[in-house]
Amino acid sequence: MTSKLMQVAEFAGVGQVTVRRVLNGSPGVAEPTRERVLRALDVMGVKRPTALAVERSPLVGLVIPDLQNPIFPAFAEALAGRLNKRGYIPILCTRTADGVSEANYIEMLLAQNIGGIVFVGSSYADAGVEQGLALKERRVPLVLVNVADENLEVAQLAADDTQAVEQALVHLQRMGHERIGLVIGPGGHLPSSRKLRGFAQFWQARGVPRDVWMPWVEHTRFSLEAGAHAVAGLLTQGITAVICGSDTLALGIVRGARRQGLRVPEELSVVGFDDSALMSVVDPPLTTCRQPVAAMAEAAVTMLVEQIQGRQVTPGLALFQTELIVRASTTRPSAARLSV
Repeated sequence: MTSKLMQVAEFAGVGQVTVRRVLNGSPGVAEPTRERVLRALDVMGVKRPTALAVERSPLVGLVIPDLQNPIFPAFAEALAGRLNKRGYIPILCTRTADGVSEANYIEMLLAQNIGGIVFVGSSYADAGVEQGLALKERRVPLVLVNVADENLEVAQLAADDTQAVEQALVHLQRMGHERIGLVIGPGGHLPSSRKLRGFAQFWQARGVPRDVWMPWVEHTRFSLEAGAHAVAGLLTQGITAVICGSDTLALGIVRGARRQGLRVPEELSVVGFDDSALMSVVDPPLTTCRQPVAAMAEAAVTMLVEQIQGRQVTPGLALFQTELIVRASTTRPSAARLSV
């Protein structure tokens, strides 16, 4: 038992005396310290004191759509690090090409009496009706990050897509752009809907009729090729700048513009969304709206831990402001393009 206590103390970052005080239910131990020790007991396989026993394991599922979009690994890393610091063990669950889906992962997680789940870019609703009901019935602590659809009864947070688009529009208009395109995800995709709302509000506030700006909007999939294919239709509208729903789409727009013989940014300015890895070193370095990944991950883990510990978390959406990072993919429109 002494060696186990040493392991628990080392994992929790405290002394063995503190561990014994927690085991004995002694007063005078700060609540965050007590929680670290209890989680360390779970991880090391030491039974908690009966009065402090909990039903759930220290495992936490991180359900992510894929690892191709760089923003998802960024969230996974930020969430995993914060969970580890609080004594939880993150399990990465991502769809695979051979057919492993969210539904498969949820069934496996439930079999492990999972402590909680964080969904990034998707939600339990994507996993299927049966799995969603199982999560509800067992009251598994859940937090949704940048959820793709409506989930009003669950704690969730997201980047403020509406504010991000308005930031990008102000930046481009100040540079002299008057016809600005928007390339976003499919209809019904919630973050894309918020971006479209910001786009609409911007032009309506400036007296531009809906039938003028609506042709400047393209809905497509989140991929390089989808972005590249969206360019041709926008160019027929005389667009001189494009705001994209992701950095991946933005890189696709750059590729498509070059296929059309246009230079970026001299003949087409491009703004992305996420500020994912390597956007500062692509050609040209991408102007983009940065998601506050660290702050969002911290908030998500806090929300989840509060639920795991039995505290009430108010359902609803918390929005986090983005930051426009200006790089070399945007500039003033050329006279030739303005006359198109």
